[in-house]
Amino acid sequence: MTGHDASRRLDETVARARREREQREAGYREQALRLYPWVCGRCQREFTRENLSELTVHHRDHDHDNNPPDGSNWELLCLYCHDNEHRRLVDAQFGAVGEEGGNKTAAATHRPFEGLAALLEKSQGTGQ
Repeated sequence: MTGHDASRRLDETVARARREREQREAGYREQALRLYPWVCGRCQREFTRENLSELTVHHRDHDHDNNPPDGSNWELLCLYCHDNEHRRLVDAQFGAVGEEGGNKTAAATHRPFEGLAALLEKSQGTGQ
C-alpha cells in the first residue's frame, strides 16, 4: 500500500465517520426540537427559526449514543451555555474547580521573584 492509498483510505474513513455522526445528530436534534420549547435550559434565551442553529442538544450524561425517544437524556442549550457546560465537565475531571466553586489544585510552590528585592537593592547600590 502506498502512502497515497493510506491517505485516501484515512480521508474516506474520516468522511464516513462525520456523515454518520451528522445523521445521528440530525435524528435526535429533530426529536428534541419537537419535544421541547425553543428556549435555552440555562440562560432562558428564546429562539426562532432565524436563529435556531444556535440552539444545541446537550446530553445530560454526556453519552451521545444514549438517545431515549422520550428525550430524558437531552436538554436544549444555546451555544454559549453548551460550551460552558462542557468546560465545567473538563475542569471537574482535572480537579480545577470543585462543585462548591472551591479551588482543588495544589498551591504553587515556585517563587519566581524570590530574591528580586535583594537584586534590585544591589543594582541600585552600585549606581546601575
